[in-house]
Amino acid sequence: MSPLDHFLLWLHIGFAIFALGPLTAVTSVTPRYIRARDVAVLRYLHRATRLFGLLTIGVFLFGLLLGRSVLGAPYLSVSMTLFVVAAVLLVIVERDQRTAIAALSTESTEDDAKVQTGRIAALAGISALIWLVILFLMVFFNP
Repeated sequence: MSPLDHFLLWLHIGFAIFALGPLTAVTSVTPRYIRARDVAVLRYLHRATRLFGLLTIGVFLFGLLLGRSVLGAPYLSVSMTLFVVAAVLLVIVERDQRTAIAALSTESTEDDAKVQTGRIAALAGISALIWLVILFLMVFFNP
């Protein structure tokens, strides 16, 4: 492994730890604060979701650069596909966070954002499982 590859691996792992970990935590606690109707915390969690969501692009980018010679390997193709699926799920979570904030910010008590609570909980859990599957593929199938 060349020094450049070592550096790219360091960046890939660093971005995974400092972007995916907090993103998973932020999205998984969002339903609790929707149920508590704490709009201030929800706004913070929404901003954090957007920030860490954008930082996950670094994980994908440095992973692509690192695996440039073996991108056709099945474990990389599956990992990249799962990453894109998780990214789409997180876009839906971000949208539902926005919708929940708007619903809870009104004076009306008719919409308590229960739909968003359930969907965010489900999609955040599925995304976390996808990250674990990708980790498994990277550790056990990487030559």
